[in-house]
Amino acid sequence: MFRDLNGNGVMDPYEDPRLSAAERTEDLLGRLSLPEKIGLLFQTVIEMGPEGQLLEESGVFAKSSTRAAVLGKGLSAFNIHAIPSARAAARWNNRIQALAEQTPHGIPVTLSTDPRHSFTENSGVAFTSGPFSQWPDMLGIAALGDVELVRRFSEVVRAEYRAVGLRMALHPQVDLATESRWGRQLQTFGNDVERVRAFTRAYVEGFQGTSLGPDSVATTTKHFPGGGPQLDGEDPHFPYGREQVYPGDNFEAHLAPFKDAIGSGTAAIMPYYGMPVGLVRNGEPIEEVGFAYNRQILTGLLREELGFDGVIVSDWELVTDNRVGDKLLPARAWGVEELTPVQRIVKLLDAGVDQFGGEECVEVLAEAVASGAVTEARIDESARRILLTKFQLGLFDDPYVDEEAAERIVGNAEFRSLGIETQSRSVVVLANDGVLPLGGGESPLRVYLEGIDSAVVAAEAEVVGSPGIAEVALVRIPAPYEPRDDLLLEQGFRQGSLEFRPGLITRLKRIAEECPLVLIVDLDRPAVLTPFLPFTSAIVACFGVSDTALMAALSGVVFPEGRLPVDIPRSMAEVREALPDLPGLSAEALFPSGFGLHRYGS
Repeated sequence: MFRDLNGNGVMDPYEDPRLSAAERTEDLLGRLSLPEKIGLLFQTVIEMGPEGQLLEESGVFAKSSTRAAVLGKGLSAFNIHAIPSARAAARWNNRIQALAEQTPHGIPVTLSTDPRHSFTENSGVAFTSGPFSQWPDMLGIAALGDVELVRRFSEVVRAEYRAVGLRMALHPQVDLATESRWGRQLQTFGNDVERVRAFTRAYVEGFQGTSLGPDSVATTTKHFPGGGPQLDGEDPHFPYGREQVYPGDNFEAHLAPFKDAIGSGTAAIMPYYGMPVGLVRNGEPIEEVGFAYNRQILTGLLREELGFDGVIVSDWELVTDNRVGDKLLPARAWGVEELTPVQRIVKLLDAGVDQFGGEECVEVLAEAVASGAVTEARIDESARRILLTKFQLGLFDDPYVDEEAAERIVGNAEFRSLGIETQSRSVVVLANDGVLPLGGGESPLRVYLEGIDSAVVAAEAEVVGSPGIAEVALVRIPAPYEPRDDLLLEQGFRQGSLEFRPGLITRLKRIAEECPLVLIVDLDRPAVLTPFLPFTSAIVACFGVSDTALMAALSGVVFPEGRLPVDIPRSMAEVREALPDLPGLSAEALFPSGFGLHRYGS
């Protein structure tokens, strides 16, 4: 029995599961029309209805209806945003795969996703867990320093993704977090290159197995060749953050984790938006254009030197501007802003990009081919890699999933319990004068709370409304940042100074004058904690921890074992003076990477 994908009543070689993925790819590639091949080279955002319906109109971020994208434009790679439930996601996968069967050769859809197993909610970065098991953000997992835990996390996520039809992960993010102000380090493994390398190997192998196959989820390792050393920590999603710099001559360290990803067989690699400035490698100045536009980086380094022959997926929206409502974000065509969309797509292909992320402008690529600026042979080169991955994943043989199984697997009790326990363990105790662990007395502890759900605490302690009558105050605050909201997505990126506002420091000091203060800081980036040391009884760092998991760590139900995966600076002067491509600060850190009080410092 075979799937007659082109409806001709004959088992053509590409439909024959007995042949190798490479043989099937070559057969199918020779059958495709130019528009079909062009459609393969795009991966864009798609959205689903609340019950798994295919949307018949464009969405908030989706530029076309599902039918128009699949049948009209021939697209077969989509990045999904909101997932309301496991059943809805499984149902939606089956519906979009059935729609794809209506295309001339029945090419199945590859569904991808940004990270969605932790606490970050930012459509440009990651999504909160929703129906999936919830774990710390990657810095929290890095805080535990456990390679086997990374592997186990990856296996859990693979099972949950597979259950709903997600077959490509737009992660891991293996950038070194060497610039303290950079707003994307929460999804990294920290600033220690050897830890990041070991975690990268375990992550890729946990998702893909020993080789890419029907049980795998393909990984897209990012952001090549390392997105951490941003000038002043500004993110290159935005024009003011486009420059990536290497004053410490540490390019090779940032590159190192990608060598491990390639060695572990990562299916895809994504270059970042950043534009290298003043970078010289092997005596050759590197062109100052975004990495995806850079032939020296993608073809010379990634393809030829490192031997990577998987799919190169560009980061989102390098060709056209993105507008949602009254917000605009210009195409991240850094260094080539003056080029037209056709010229940009030509330069991206010449650099070595296979698939254009966040785009569905098939007409632009068709125009480039019609003008002779891009050959059909060049289209074939990328289409071949993309089809090969689909065949390796088994999508041509069975892209469907079981709705009932999806509900049983996604967010099951074992996975959720392991995620919550990991959250508690990942908590880092930075200072403690003996106030932790909480409780242990004969009567319930009187606790004053800010930033923590009182319902979580009330089961174990007496929650009071004033620090003046409390035995301890628990105050949970976010790391500081400078709010910005001029450009699309900008509000979701926490950037700028790491200093807390003077008013907050003064108010917390007043609380500490009335009762012992335990300060809990959610460190999506490092923060200048120096002002709090003289008056707090304990300082605790979190990298994605629920209130329930936090209270388990503070009370000793689960011992906090985390150690910092990044440095905590004494001052902003220290941050400004540090070299952005080197781990560590310009002077001795307030709390260095690797620091953490074992079992509360006892």
